Amino acid sequence: MRNREEPPEEDADGAVGVSLSPPGGLLDVLAVGAVVLDERGRIVLWSPQAEQLFGYTAAEALGRYAAPLLVPDEQIELVLRLFDQVMREGKSWAGVFPVKCKDGRVRLFEFRNMRLHDDQSAVYALGLVTDRAALREVERDLAFSTLLIQQSPMGIAVLDTDLRYVSVNPALARLDGISEEEHLGRTVREVLPPSHARDADAVLRRVLETGEPVMDREVLGGETPAGEGHAWSVSVYRLDDSGGRPLGLSISVTDITERHKAAIQAEQARQRLSHLAEASVRIGTTLDLEQTARELAEITVPELADIAAVDVLDAAVQDQPVRIPEEETATFRALALVSAYPTVAAEAADPPGQAARYSAERLITRCVATGQPVAVPAVQQEDLRGIARDEDSAALLARAGVHSYLAVPLIARGEVLGALDLKRTRNPKPFDHDDTILACELAGRAAVCIDNARLYRQQHNIALTLQRSMLPTPATTSTRLRIASRYQPAGAHSEIGGDWFDVLQLAEECTALVVGDVMGSGVTAAATMGRLRTATQTLARLALPPGDVLRHLDQITAGLDPYFATCLYAVYDPHRHRCQVASAGHLPPVLVPARGEPRLVELPTGPPLGIGGGEHGTVAVDLHPGDLLVLYTDGLIETRRDDIEDRLEVLLDLLRTEAGSGRSLEAVCDHLLESLRSPDNHDDVALLLMSPTE
Repeated sequence: MRNREEPPEEDADGAVGVSLSPPGGLLDVLAVGAVVLDERGRIVLWSPQAEQLFGYTAAEALGRYAAPLLVPDEQIELVLRLFDQVMREGKSWAGVFPVKCKDGRVRLFEFRNMRLHDDQSAVYALGLVTDRAALREVERDLAFSTLLIQQSPMGIAVLDTDLRYVSVNPALARLDGISEEEHLGRTVREVLPPSHARDADAVLRRVLETGEPVMDREVLGGETPAGEGHAWSVSVYRLDDSGGRPLGLSISVTDITERHKAAIQAEQARQRLSHLAEASVRIGTTLDLEQTARELAEITVPELADIAAVDVLDAAVQDQPVRIPEEETATFRALALVSAYPTVAAEAADPPGQAARYSAERLITRCVATGQPVAVPAVQQEDLRGIARDEDSAALLARAGVHSYLAVPLIARGEVLGALDLKRTRNPKPFDHDDTILACELAGRAAVCIDNARLYRQQHNIALTLQRSMLPTPATTSTRLRIASRYQPAGAHSEIGGDWFDVLQLAEECTALVVGDVMGSGVTAAATMGRLRTATQTLARLALPPGDVLRHLDQITAGLDPYFATCLYAVYDPHRHRCQVASAGHLPPVLVPARGEPRLVELPTGPPLGIGGGEHGTVAVDLHPGDLLVLYTDGLIETRRDDIEDRLEVLLDLLRTEAGSGRSLEAVCDHLLESLRSPDNHDDVALLLMSPTE
């Protein structure tokens, strides 16, 4: 370890100054005593340290012969011979010698003996002495410290109070890239790069002033040969002598680049896991295809990409085979586009909702065809033609500063549905292997949700088609009745139910009106509804009373899948101006007299169809020209948050405003649906309005 020798201090005139130090230096630690003997061997000078070491006071020692006072009897002859060599021959000697102390013990002390001359040509012997054990301890500590510092892999430096290097070890020279000689005598500002020097100088001065150490402070520096950032751990301590006087600073520096890199990787892994956990919550909140695609795009921006797009093969949306050969074009449907900030790069993407042909040269087509990620870490001008749909779009991407590109496939249940398209502009880092893994994980989770939404849409469309195919065509006005009807399926996020209505012409100009609701949803509920509707049409031809029709329907329903249904069956006789009504667990119809208040028709509500064993009583209701009878399923009025009684009152209030308005039944149907239904209603609704004519 190199040390800089301190030159003597000089004043402005060049004279050497004197620097006074308080007690506590090395000489005080060793307690070096001084003893002077004249040529006869008598003690003529005795220092306080000698008194401390041997126990004799100056009064007890001065003027006495040293040998009888201090030397054990067996060592007298040797001492006299050595004394003679010093005094007569001028030979100095050094070594360990036993001394008889005042307390009677014989202890070993380290001596340095030499001859002195005064201005009268007199000769004296000077003995410098210290405790042998204390000296050996200091020597061991010094040797151990020097060896430890010299061989330590940790960079160590000692600075004086002017923050100049006075000692550095080889490890620090390697870390700084500056030789040990080039450190010595220079300040921290002269050695460290400007980007670090100012902060380092401030920290060192604070430690020097306060004495409070700085422990394990992380400092980031230039790049390693592998292109990664250097990192060091720096600790600074103030060095004080035994009296508490600051001598300077000790700095230890450890290269923690690998530890720093491992910490970064661990943090990145934690962030990836957190990102995946967040994706599990945020992706697939609905069974809506477009919403699911947008959730995937949003979860990647801006943490993973600055711009994200989700493109699905149009065949996947249309429930057709989706595998495409690598060298063929494919039709994609853009479902989502999300950017972290406004950018012209968004204009280069295909607008969401539109279908477009992607050529085989496009990277997204290759990604879907191979089912493998396609990455371009550093995008060049020629790469943009494979990313964009045409030259104009490529120019927009170049203008936006797209410098890195990644496309990963959307694979669900072994089928490639489309791709997640990612671009970086403001994020300076290129897409790497870890980014690809994360993007594939996100795409894989989202692909299952997208596939579920796609399959649900297919089932929803099948059920809706089946449902509509089984419902009657909108009834037209007859000579006896004015009729209006509506069927409205559940919102986009709910399955099709089993609601239905029917208008059946009977003998003697009578008309049967039917409204029903099969419990459950989906294709099976729609199919059950069709079977019940067919059974109702058959039973109606038998001219049975409404209660008997429901009794037979109850028996039929019990033999079907474990489904239940509610049903309202009414038969209107125009000759008597009377309507007979029976209910199987269904909501009561509303009678709106031409003159009077709307009211719910009170019915002996029997059990739903499929329960069995119940009676379905029939009630006769007078129905004159101009009166209005409203039949409906629960989807018209039920909500998740309102009481059913309150909603029935809302229905009555709406019909009250319609009474006497002169509006057509079609307009009344539309008004009821607009007022009572919202786009996200979770249930179907069937609505049937009937008014006798003159």
